[in-house]
Amino acid sequence: MAETEQQSGSAPEDEAAEVTAGDTFMVPKKEINMVPDMGKWKRSQAYADYMGFILTLNEGVKGKKLTCEYQVSETVEKLLDLLGTLDRWINETPPVDQPSRFGNKAYRTWYAKLDQEAEALVSAVLPVDKSAAAPEIAVYLKESVGNSTRIDYGTGHEAAFAAFLCCLCKVGALGVDDQLAIVFKVFYRYLAVMRKLQRTYRMEPAGSQGVWGLDDFQFLPFIWGSSQFVDHPTLEPRHFIDDRVLNEHHQDYMFLDCIKFINEMKTGPFAEHSNQLWNISAVPSWSKVNQGLIRMYKAECLEKFPVIQHFKFGSLLSIQPVKP
Repeated sequence: MAETEQQSGSAPEDEAAEVTAGDTFMVPKKEINMVPDMGKWKRSQAYADYMGFILTLNEGVKGKKLTCEYQVSETVEKLLDLLGTLDRWINETPPVDQPSRFGNKAYRTWYAKLDQEAEALVSAVLPVDKSAAAPEIAVYLKESVGNSTRIDYGTGHEAAFAAFLCCLCKVGALGVDDQLAIVFKVFYRYLAVMRKLQRTYRMEPAGSQGVWGLDDFQFLPFIWGSSQFVDHPTLEPRHFIDDRVLNEHHQDYMFLDCIKFINEMKTGPFAEHSNQLWNISAVPSWSKVNQGLIRMYKAECLEKFPVIQHFKFGSLLSIQPVKP
């Protein structure tokens, strides 16, 4: 039985089998209301599925460049259209003049549009026979772009986007052949739209740990990005703080692209504004970096109540305990 447990939430083709026509979908809701509820989350099918999904993609991108060749399915194209729509709405919703520098209120106008259109956007991505899943899956899309009350964005929102993609695998809209495109096309495009949101509306980092966190806004691109470097013949962790390496290779490697973005957004010595990343540059191998980041992601994001209290559970990502 241990084998199936390991696969729960992993290979997309296994997941498609889990969701049959008779399934009833539900609008996801919060289940982790107090710190003691965290045990329920760690034992849940949702946690197993989510982690399985992250690790399957981590394995899939190992040693691969962003620019390598891979299949781009019709669903992936539709997801890129969806993200293109969100991007266009930013252009149509310029920031407003306001006394406060941070948290531009125009973000709420942009978010209201997504709130209204999310179900229709998701329906357009789903196969016709799975359209009943749109209200459930749309919740994760809405949760993935930041909080409209606080006008902030953090790793919990990023996790909601990964959950959104995981749900699309579970209903069979995305398959095992889409693995590289999920990270290199869809997630990468999502990252670009989130950066544009953060810059345009001066969004605050949600629950930022300042210089002691890995990054103000993201975590997953560092995990998958470090996996891309595993067994690289020349580039070692100590090289990513070298400007020449960044400029030459950032189009091929997500990790370097993230470092380049941090350098554009922050001033001062890298070791001061991004201490945790600076420490990573001293780790001897990329596989150790990758394993360390996965452990850190579990500890700093998935096992932190302030992040997980906002996570929502439905029929696809269930709060029910993993079946023994």
